[in-house]
Amino acid sequence: MWTKDRRILLDAPPDEDTNPRPEAIWPTDAVRTGLSGVVAPRVIRLPDGMYRMFYTQILPQPGHPGGANDYDHSMARIISAHSTDGENWQPEPGVRLGPVDAGNDILRVVSSEVVPTADANTLRMYFECSAGPQSDSNSIRSALSTDEGLTWRLEEGDRLAKRGCNYSAPRIVFLDNGQSRLYCYERGRGIISAIAGMDGLQFQLEPGVRIAQDGPYDRCFAFAPEIVRTPETPSYVMYYAGYREPNRAFILRATSSEGLNWIKEPQPAISPGPTGWDAAKSSEMCIIRLPTPPGSPPRYRMFYEACDGTAQGERGVWRIVSATTT
Repeated sequence: MWTKDRRILLDAPPDEDTNPRPEAIWPTDAVRTGLSGVVAPRVIRLPDGMYRMFYTQILPQPGHPGGANDYDHSMARIISAHSTDGENWQPEPGVRLGPVDAGNDILRVVSSEVVPTADANTLRMYFECSAGPQSDSNSIRSALSTDEGLTWRLEEGDRLAKRGCNYSAPRIVFLDNGQSRLYCYERGRGIISAIAGMDGLQFQLEPGVRIAQDGPYDRCFAFAPEIVRTPETPSYVMYYAGYREPNRAFILRATSSEGLNWIKEPQPAISPGPTGWDAAKSSEMCIIRLPTPPGSPPRYRMFYEACDGTAQGERGVWRIVSATTT
């Protein structure tokens, strides 16, 4: 069971700051109407015990003042924050990965997944790379870091791309046989998967759909998987964002014994609202295990993107918030 933590962890830039510094912090009462937003959190624990969160900042594009509320014409970059306890977060200077890093025609780099490689000193980031509207083809690409995620070097080629397909929100699971399985959202279909060898570079699509868009809470979109395996649940557990309507999103849960065939749970793990920063949408998430004293039951924290629904069409301001297991 999850209990929402009643605070905003990372807030969107206010309307007046359309070219914000990555490390900027603003007053909570600054005017925000959804021109900018922060979404897609991904948290790793560093060797010294500190946490680093990679997240996406959505900003207006010159000539398209709608910003995040006009997502197809917005810009997006991946920035980061650090924390010693997983509760209090400090935005960090510098852009971890921006559109210019991925190519001259790119508008958005979004939804990072950060995992270790065979080299203990190297991290790999998988991310969505988009040059235009969500209806256009895009790709999943990757980059490497040797300084705990502060600077990144783009790897050549696409990890996953197919003409006519739009992929987003990648997640990686390392299999017992040394292969890597990539889960992501394919626009119009739901959550799919692809498999790669030990190098984690050349992914081949697997047949079928892992999570179809056919339930009462995900009939519009089944999006943004987060897959966990724990000592308490040796089977696979997936949390994902289910859109019942375009203006209402829930965090849903499914289970699988082998990672391919999934059984959806009937009720949401987290629902939007009824008021506040997630009044309209509770969406893309990641989960970490919190430190616990010996003999105590394990506790987990979920970081997720939340939309308050205060703009036209129940769009609005996207922020990063959290919930903790009870």
